[in-house]
Amino acid sequence: MMPHEDIHFQLVDLPAVAPEHSVPWLASALQVTDAALLVVALDDPDSLEQVEAMLRVLRDKHVELSEEWDGGPGPAVGAPSEEGNPFALHLPTVLLANKADRVADPDAELRAYLDVAGLSYPALAVSAVTGLGLGDLGPWLFGHLGIARVYTKVPGQRTARDRPFVLRRGQTVDDVARVVHKDLARSLKYARVWGRSGFDGQHVGRDHPLEDGDLVELHS
Repeated sequence: MMPHEDIHFQLVDLPAVAPEHSVPWLASALQVTDAALLVVALDDPDSLEQVEAMLRVLRDKHVELSEEWDGGPGPAVGAPSEEGNPFALHLPTVLLANKADRVADPDAELRAYLDVAGLSYPALAVSAVTGLGLGDLGPWLFGHLGIARVYTKVPGQRTARDRPFVLRRGQTVDDVARVVHKDLARSLKYARVWGRSGFDGQHVGRDHPLEDGDLVELHS
């Protein structure tokens, strides 16, 4: 788990993807992911060929690593990338150029790497040894995944802002109710909202879109 403020990102470390290392279950494992972190070694010239080979393997499995991040509302899974193929994936991807501590100018080396490789992924220069750049990853993912933290309040009780529900920007009061409990979603009459999506204590319906940091009081 990677903490960011009051939420955590679940990072799954997958085995190296290469033609000589078959991972039969890889495509299935990626079906429930939001995005991909493409980790390369900034100081290794061979990583250029390794990335090309990896992308070919993924294409054969109908998985596309995309440089496009829309950050909009939607389910927390990669979007289909091939029309008519329900198992094809289109995963927004950020490139992590590891071992940046081993080069004199990490930013310049990263720009050169992307130019030579012909890649246009958003990218961060990082070091797993020194921690360089790793502190930028959480805020970057938070912004580009379009996350909205929504806090709930029980009517008549004090507000607790330590355990938010994690949604996508643009999701609604109805989505919050479904996450809390499916029975609550069925019996929901209205909600009161405090935050950026409305004036404090505003009475709203189940289709009211929510913003990051909103506090919601559900009434059934």
